Parts: sequence; C-alpha cells; structure tokens
Amino acid sequence: MPTETAAVPAIPRSLFVFSILYGGMTCIAGVLGNKLVALGPLAVEAGIFAFLLLVVISSAVAETRGRDTANRLVLFGFVPLIVSMILIQIVLALPPASFWEEEKRAAFDLILNQSTRMMFAGMIAYGTSQLLNVFIFTRMKRGEGRLLWLRALVAGVLSQAVDTLLFITIAFYGVAPVELILPGQLLAKVVLSAVLVPPLIYLFVGIGRRLDA
Repeated sequence: MPTETAAVPAIPRSLFVFSILYGGMTCIAGVLGNKLVALGPLAVEAGIFAFLLLVVISSAVAETRGRDTANRLVLFGFVPLIVSMILIQIVLALPPASFWEEEKRAAFDLILNQSTRMMFAGMIAYGTSQLLNVFIFTRMKRGEGRLLWLRALVAGVLSQAVDTLLFITIAFYGVAPVELILPGQLLAKVVLSAVLVPPLIYLFVGIGRRLDA
C-alpha cells in the first residue's frame, strides 16, 4: 500500500522572497552601522538604510498578508540576527592566519567587535520598533489599501524615532553624552523615514502582489 504523504502548505512566493531579504537586512544592518555618512547637513549611521528596508518589508507583508504574519516575520528575524552575532564572536575568537596583515586584522576587529551592551541595545531596539511599526501601520488601516502612503509615513517615522531613542539610550547612557548624540540621529532618521518609506512601500506592495499573481 502506498504511504500517504501529508500535504505541505505552500508558502506564498512574495512571503518567501521578502523573508529572505528581511533576514539578510537584520544581519547587515549592524555592519553598515559602523559607518557615519553625511547627507547634506545631517550625519547618520549607514545602518539606517537596512533598517528602513526592514520597516518597508514588514509593512508590505502586513498589507498583503496581515498583521499576524508580519509580527511573525519580525520575531523570526531574531533568528538570523542572533546566529550572525554568535558566528561573529566565534570568528573573532579564532586565531588569525599568520600571513594576514596586521592592519587588516585590526580593521576587521574594529568593525565587527561590538560590545555586549551594543548588541543587546540593537536587539531591543529592533524588536520594539519593528513590532510598533506593524501595529501602527495595520491599526490605521481603513479599507483595502487606503491611505497607504500616510500609514507608511506615520508608522515609519514613529518606529524609527523609538528605535533611535532606545538604541542610543541603552548603548551609550553613562558612557557617552546621549544628549549630544541623540538629537542629530533622531532628526536624520525621521527625515529619511519620511522621504524614503512612503514611495518604497508602494514599490514593495506592488512587487509582492505581482509575485503572487
């Protein structure tokens, strides 16, 4: 008698693609954040670009698949984030090759060797801000696809403001002048969120629906 195989639920193509991209952005954001970039008069850590994509992707999933699915995406995002942190610590602990140039060793350690406090601050800020983004984005929804740009704008700006407040406070309170670091970072992230998130959300929602068509 042939053995019956239980049906495996199909994963929507858009959710599969967005999940892969989302996991990659959670890992690369911390690496990019080691560089400060100048955008006109504003100076901002480059990890903001990956974090804005996280905001856009989670919002696009919330729009096309619902709030519960988007929240699960955010929570599953901790998996690649934590695994990448563990792998970085393992690699840093391993002895370097004897022929590897000293300046390259120092640069590698400087970029990737974050303190436990900063890693903890990043995880708290990530989880809180992303779940808040999904909550605000879906809470404001009235009807199918209405005011998509406004929901994306409000949710993106507020979630990035919370992300900045949490990360800067947890990472630097007591060891650096938070009152000097926070205003510039907060302004830069709010402005970037307001400018980039609304058009990107239309792009990603459109891509998601096209993938599933």
